Amino acid sequence: MSAPVAQEELPILEQMINIRNRLTALKKDRGEYIKPSDVNVLYQAIIKQVTRLNDVRDDHTPYNNRLDTTLADVFNLLSLFFLTIGRTRECPATYSQLASMRQILEHMDESGVYNESDLAPFHRRLAELRGIVRSDADSGKHPAAMISLLERQLNECEGVLERLQESLAILSPELVPIHERLVNIRRQLVALAAKETAMQAAGAEVVVVPTRESSPIKVQSRECDMPDEYTSARDPSTPTVENEADAKTPTKETAPKPELPREKDGYKIKGELKALKEELRKIDSKRVDGKFLGPGGMVPASQAICSSLLEECFDIAQEIRAQDDSKHVASSLKPIYDRLSEIRQELEQLVLTHRWSLRETDLWNYSLSLQEIDKMRVDGKFVDSDGNRPSGQYVLLYLLRRCYGLIYRLLSSSEPVSEELMPIANKLSTVKKCLNEVLKYGGPFSPRDLYPYQLALYQIDSMRKDGKFVGVDGTIPEGQGIVMAHLNECHELLEMLKEAMEEAEEEGYVDEEEEEYVFDDPSDGEE
Repeated sequence: MSAPVAQEELPILEQMINIRNRLTALKKDRGEYIKPSDVNVLYQAIIKQVTRLNDVRDDHTPYNNRLDTTLADVFNLLSLFFLTIGRTRECPATYSQLASMRQILEHMDESGVYNESDLAPFHRRLAELRGIVRSDADSGKHPAAMISLLERQLNECEGVLERLQESLAILSPELVPIHERLVNIRRQLVALAAKETAMQAAGAEVVVVPTRESSPIKVQSRECDMPDEYTSARDPSTPTVENEADAKTPTKETAPKPELPREKDGYKIKGELKALKEELRKIDSKRVDGKFLGPGGMVPASQAICSSLLEECFDIAQEIRAQDDSKHVASSLKPIYDRLSEIRQELEQLVLTHRWSLRETDLWNYSLSLQEIDKMRVDGKFVDSDGNRPSGQYVLLYLLRRCYGLIYRLLSSSEPVSEELMPIANKLSTVKKCLNEVLKYGGPFSPRDLYPYQLALYQIDSMRKDGKFVGVDGTIPEGQGIVMAHLNECHELLEMLKEAMEEAEEEGYVDEEEEEYVFDDPSDGEE
């Protein structure tokens, strides 16, 4: 539970709430691009309040009250704004990435399911983010209050990462391959449970209705949406399509229908589950008296880690098997499952289309929803109104962690190009890909073939003023170097295609030398 806010901190809290409301209002404004000047004004206001807070607080005392929660929200939003305007290489932009990374690391620590290869990307990314913060600290580009805040966040993330690394260090070398395989099997099992749940949820909303042509069509399961001939009561004596098929000798018309895709998916999932359980049994067979043995019959250290992970894998497989008839979460947890599934679907769509459709500030709503769902857990588990732990825990945790991972992926893939220049960068990227494909497969080309590319580049060139792309408000957006590099590369590719076209034309106009033919004298053949 959060501590009460001190009296001297109340004015700062009031100002931070006001700033958060202004950031939220700016985020919701989709009518125009976000202006760097607006972000900078709010940034300066935030720094002013943080400086005031540092004056009234002790650096060595941990605090956790409403002001700290509001500060976290404000810095998260500010960080997303910096990513949106393309200032990804400045320290304020690193805050949201650090917050997302810490959430993932804490969930990994809670589950205990990870290996060396999982931690390596976080080590590399933390080093990159620390380099950004140090660079800004050396240049004095950002205030000391911002630098100290981010260094504290970096140290906390590194602390969690070191704790995870130390827990792997106690693994004996003989058990490392077994541990890594068990980690992968557990992930496959949880993903399998989530896949089966999603399939069951989709099946609950769709029924298959036979048409006159005996081809299945999908309709909503609500009776009001179905034709009257299927919702009206049937005479029991009147045979149904299935009864007729049973009563007659099988023919082409009454032959069994092919399996539906959902049924095939069900068989596939059962096959995958069987293979994973078989692999678990093979790993279990390596134990002697419940212990994994090393060379010479020795008992390596860290048995508990591998044994507990093996037992957990068996538990998950057993839970999937036990719910074979209805693989879905309990009804009390269904709203959470539906919300997490919706968030996951939207985030996966953004991963595919983020270059064209993502404004980084949009991720704030997803992060907020996930945090609210995460706070609903009690001792790491979701509970119902009676305090019980219903079935489906693994599925919900899988979806929650999957969503956290997708947000982190989107934040890490943000390019140092402002929102205003992103359409130009995307268009140039498309033109460059097309030109590369044309150059790859060769000609012959004609001026008409190259005209669309010339027109596209001319239109982009005409948008520049004094060699720069200028924003609506007259400022120069971030990402000029990247966009200009794409533009120059497109011009170079176009020139290469023109040269290839000219060479082909020259070869076509070269007159071939006439071959001399020697005709035999007809008289030579006469005798």
